[in-house]
Amino acid sequence: MNTIITTVVAIAASSTAAFAHVSLVTPEAAQGATYIGVLNIGRGCEGEPTLRLRVQIPEGVIAVKPAPKAGWDLEIVTGAYETSYDYYGTPLSEGPKELIWSGTLDDAHFDQFAFRGKLTDSLKAGSTVYFPVIQECANGSHNWVEIPAEGQDSHDLAEPAADLHITEPHHNH
Repeated sequence: MNTIITTVVAIAASSTAAFAHVSLVTPEAAQGATYIGVLNIGRGCEGEPTLRLRVQIPEGVIAVKPAPKAGWDLEIVTGAYETSYDYYGTPLSEGPKELIWSGTLDDAHFDQFAFRGKLTDSLKAGSTVYFPVIQECANGSHNWVEIPAEGQDSHDLAEPAADLHITEPHHNH
C-alpha cells in the first residue's frame, strides 16, 4: 500500500513541476516557417497574481506580431537585429525584440499569450531557440531565462526559458 501512495505522490509532484514553468504550446517548428508561438502561464508568484509578462524575441525570429489580449496593455520594444534578413524579398534589419503584456492574471487562473513570427534560415534544423520570459508579480518575479548548457536537460533547471526546436524546412513542390 505504501508503494502505491508513494508512486501517486511522486507522479503528482512531478506533474505539478512540469506545469509550473513557462512553455510553448507548439515546441517545434520548421526552419523558414511562420511560427505562431503560444506561451502557457500556469501560475503566479507564490500565490500572487501575474501583473506583467515580458517575452524576449531571440535573434533569427523576425517580423514578430503579438496577439492583443482583452484587459491587457501591450508594448512592443523594437531594436536592431544582429544582421539583415530577407523578409519575402525585402531586407529587414530591425523589428520587435521584446513583447510586454501588462494586466492581471490571478494565481488561481491559467492563460496563454500569443505571437507570430518568421523563423529565418539562420536558425538551423536540429537547433533549439530560447524565448526568455520574465513573469512579474507585485512582490517578486519568475525569471524564466535559464538556458541549458550543452548536453544538459532544461528540466534540470529551476527556471528554464521557453524552448523551440527547429526542424527541417518544409519544401513546396
